[in-house]
Amino acid sequence: MISFRQHLVSLVAVFLALAVGVVLGGGPLSDLGRTTADEAADASGTATQDPAAEAAAAFTGDYALATAPGTLAGDLEGQTVVLVTLPGADAAVTKQLGSLVSAGGGTVVGQYAVQPALVDPGEKSLVDTLGSQLVTSLKGVDVPADATTYVRMGRLLGLGVATRTPAGAPRDANADSVVESLTGAELLTTTGNAAKRGSLVLVVMGDEPTDPEAGGDVIMSGLTTGLAQVTRGVVVAGSTASADTGELAQLREDEALTATVSTTDSVQTTAGQVTAVLALAAAQNGDVGAFGASGADGAVPAG
Repeated sequence: MISFRQHLVSLVAVFLALAVGVVLGGGPLSDLGRTTADEAADASGTATQDPAAEAAAAFTGDYALATAPGTLAGDLEGQTVVLVTLPGADAAVTKQLGSLVSAGGGTVVGQYAVQPALVDPGEKSLVDTLGSQLVTSLKGVDVPADATTYVRMGRLLGLGVATRTPAGAPRDANADSVVESLTGAELLTTTGNAAKRGSLVLVVMGDEPTDPEAGGDVIMSGLTTGLAQVTRGVVVAGSTASADTGELAQLREDEALTATVSTTDSVQTTAGQVTAVLALAAAQNGDVGAFGASGADGAVPAG
């Protein structure tokens, strides 16, 4: 017999289908679920909306948000989470993700914002030099000698903000050195209190994609793959559009990344945000996949 929680999780899948217009015939629901009325107002990105579609978008957003505590209950109990935002990430979406982590029993112990220079192909020399200096100066840090520039930097970033310990761990001297060095080089900023490292990392993509022709896809793949090497799990959450023809779609084609990092789409919607947190819960057990409206592994993780 299906449980109430399983029923709620299945509804998340329905909402994600609505997000790309599957249920309502490809209509103006590409951005449902973000808040309520705001989601309906810009669901298709056009000025003229179908009132019925607007009402449906508002309803699905409200419903997904109202049922989220039941859907996520206990999934992240005892887990610590770090939020890492990329340039252009929506602050409201990031805040909502933090609230959903709490609804799942987890604790957000740090929030960091990647600055444009870190993902700018033109700044590779800076990133490479700083990474080499950190590997040399840090004590007892294991970074493979053959690690590429951005895998190495991702691993270092992970050492600064994350840990494999579920309950998290205080930032030690090495972690402080990493964060302070990245901050000093204007590659990273810290939002609020971040004195503790988290066991799971949720990366929130923004609307300022890197240029794949200039190596931007290699940058994102390297950073997230490196992060995953020193944490219990990493989830990269992007928009519906990004998963269609954008940067998230490119990441999902990288076999090295998808072997260790989960991806979720439709993060601009409430249903997509719930999916991202469900993926975090799965990641703590080593389960990775591509989830969401266009995820190869289904709308939501199994279980």
